[in-house]
Amino acid sequence: MANFNFNPLRIQNSKEFNEAAIELFRHQAEHCEVYATYLGYLNCNPSKIQVVSEIPCLPLAAFKSHEVKTGAFLTEQLFTSSGTTGSMTSSHHVKHLSEYESVFQKGFKQFYGKPQDYCILALLPAYLERKGSSLVYMAEKLITTSQHPLSGFYLNELEELTKVLAELKAKKQPTILLGVTFALLDLAEMAPAPFEELIVMETGGMKGRRKEMVREEVHAILNRSFGTQKIHSEYGMTELMSQAYSKGDGLFDAPPWMRIFIRQVDDPFEMAEVGKTGGVNIIDLANEDSCAFLSTSDLGRVHHNGSFEIVGRFDHSDARGCNLLLA
Repeated sequence: MANFNFNPLRIQNSKEFNEAAIELFRHQAEHCEVYATYLGYLNCNPSKIQVVSEIPCLPLAAFKSHEVKTGAFLTEQLFTSSGTTGSMTSSHHVKHLSEYESVFQKGFKQFYGKPQDYCILALLPAYLERKGSSLVYMAEKLITTSQHPLSGFYLNELEELTKVLAELKAKKQPTILLGVTFALLDLAEMAPAPFEELIVMETGGMKGRRKEMVREEVHAILNRSFGTQKIHSEYGMTELMSQAYSKGDGLFDAPPWMRIFIRQVDDPFEMAEVGKTGGVNIIDLANEDSCAFLSTSDLGRVHHNGSFEIVGRFDHSDARGCNLLLA
C-alpha cells in the first residue's frame, strides 16, 4: 500500500473535513477490501464522487461477518460489541491502541476539559461482565488519567458508590458518573444525596435489564434523584474510534473529525432534509484503518446547527451498545 499520511485530529472546520473525507474515501475505496467490494456491488466509481454526502456508507453488519481493515496489518486490539444471546457480534480491528487513546482523549477534552479536573466514576456492569469493550477501555484510561483517588469502576456495588458520591459531594468535587442507563436507574432508587457538582452521563440503554423508557422519562427520574439539571449522554459504538457527547436534552455534538448524515428511510442512497428523521450515517475520519463511512441502524435527525438526536432504531435491528433511548 502506498504511503498515506493522514491526521484527522488536525481537522478544525467543515472545509478541512470535506477535503479529508474525499481523500480518505478514495484511499479506502482502493485499500479496504470489504469496502471496495461493497462499492463494486453498487457500481460506484470513486473518482466520480466529489461531494461528501454522496459517499456510500458501509452497513455496520459488515463488521459482524468480515475483517474490515484498510491495508494489511497486525491487530493490536480487537474490540467487540455486546450483542444479544446467539447473535453475531461486531469486531473492530484497531491497528494502534495509542491512536484510539489520542482520539477519545482529545474528544473528551474538547467537550469536558482535562480528565484531571474530575473524579471519574464508571458504572458499567453490562460492559464489565464481558471482554473486548471499547467503552470500558476508554473509561479505564480516563479514570487513570484523572488521577483522583476515588476514581474507579463499579459493577454492582451500589451502596458503596452511594457512599463515595456522598463523600465527593461533601468535598464539592467535580465528578463525572458514566453509567449504563439501567444501572443508573438502579442507583437512583438508592436515593443518593443531590450533588450540584455531579455530571451524570448515560450510555448503553437498558440491555434487556429493564423495560424500555422514553428519554424524557429516564432523564426526569435521574435529575430528580441526583439533583442535576441536565443528564449528559455519550454516543459511541464498537465500530467507531470516536464519540459524540450530549450535555442535555438528547442533543449530541461530534468532534470536528466526525459527522452525522441522515439518509431517507425508504432510500438508503438519498439524504434526508435537515430536521427530518431518517437512518443515521456516520463519517468518522479517525477510522482510517478500518472504514470511515458507516451506515447504522439508528434513527435520528440533524439540526441546522449541526447537533443531532438519536430517536430510535429500525424495526428488527439488534440491540447494541450505544444509546438506545427513544425520543
